[in-house]
Amino acid sequence: MEKEIVRQGALLARKKAHESKGDDIDISLLIDAVFSFSKVEIISGYMPIKTEISPLEAMKKLAYCGKRLCLPVVQSAGKPLFFKEWTPVSSMVRGAFGAQIPENGLVLNPELLIVPLVAFDRNGARLGYGGGFYDRSLDQLRRQKRTIAVGFAYSSQEVEKVPIERTDQQLDMVVTENEIIHFNN
Repeated sequence: MEKEIVRQGALLARKKAHESKGDDIDISLLIDAVFSFSKVEIISGYMPIKTEISPLEAMKKLAYCGKRLCLPVVQSAGKPLFFKEWTPVSSMVRGAFGAQIPENGLVLNPELLIVPLVAFDRNGARLGYGGGFYDRSLDQLRRQKRTIAVGFAYSSQEVEKVPIERTDQQLDMVVTENEIIHFNN
C-alpha cells in the first residue's frame, strides 16, 4: 500500500516533468555516467513508454562510440528479463507493455543497465511499476558478475524514501537532467 501511494505521486511528478521538458534534455550527463565505467562494453538501455525519460539519443551515441547495446525483453510474469542486441538501425516490433524491442538480435548479458523508474531516493532505492522485472533481472545478473544499475529519471521523481522490500535491487547511481547521484552500495 505504501509503495502504491509513493508510486502514484511520483507518476504525477514524472508526467508534469515530461509535459514541460519532454525529450528536450541534455543527455551528456547520462553519457558521462556510462563512460565513467570505462571497462563496460555491453549496455542495456530501454525504449521509453508513457512518460519515461528517453535515453534513446544517448544509446545512439554510445553505439556509435563502439559500445554494444541491448534492450530488455519481457519473457512472462515472474521471470527475469532477457536482453536482445540493439543498434540504431535495428528493426523493431512491439513487445510487452507497448515497449519496442528488436525483432532480431543476439541475447546478451549487459554489464550496465540504464534503468527506467517511477521514483528514487538518495539511498539508491528504486521504485518501478511493481512487476519486479528489473529486480529479478539485476539479481540474476549480479549473481554471475558485477552489474551496474544506472537509474535515469527527471529530478522531480526523487522522493524522500522509497519503501523497499528484501528483493528490491539498489541502484549504483541515478542520472537526472540536472545531476549524477552516486550511491555507496
